[in-house]
Amino acid sequence: MIAIIDYDAGNLKSVEKALLSLNQEVVITRDKESLLKADKVILPGVGSFGDAMNNLYKYDLVDTIKECAKTRPFLGICLGLQLLFESSEESVGVKGLGILPGKIYRIPAKEGFKIPHMGWNSLEIKKGSKLFKGIDNNSYVYFVHSYYLKADDESIVSAKTEYTTCIHASVEKGNVFACQFHPEKSSDVGLKILENFANL
Repeated sequence: MIAIIDYDAGNLKSVEKALLSLNQEVVITRDKESLLKADKVILPGVGSFGDAMNNLYKYDLVDTIKECAKTRPFLGICLGLQLLFESSEESVGVKGLGILPGKIYRIPAKEGFKIPHMGWNSLEIKKGSKLFKGIDNNSYVYFVHSYYLKADDESIVSAKTEYTTCIHASVEKGNVFACQFHPEKSSDVGLKILENFANL
């Protein structure tokens, strides 16, 4: 069973649909018991860092998320990746979950590049990454974001992309996996990433 955390941050149904297409058993929930019983947990999300953290506290999910991330495969997607880190320039003064060390920064402006970054970008994939097993280097995935991760520890970065700056597009550490891009919107490559996560 894969549990998708519902904290009013959108994008749940498209993640659920992608997993169902892979014949996975899925539940969308914010019930602590259901989350702690799940084999794997996904934290999706679109929207603002500050609002998302407020909702996680409102629904008393912070400690449950930290427990899940310690004890089973856990995947953050888009805003869900950003929340795993310490803070974001989007919401100054708001602390993230702090499960992984690093900060979220606004994508720097550059002539000819639109922000938010919306569209397909290729990934420079680190060899041996579990999430990218069977996926070719320089495969394209779909991004929608204005802020990006700079992890403190480069060794956890499993994929990078370039868009006005070097963006840490995916991370892996222990049970914790995360993607800045949307695997559920990234065609066959994205489905393979979700399948790899489901098979962990």
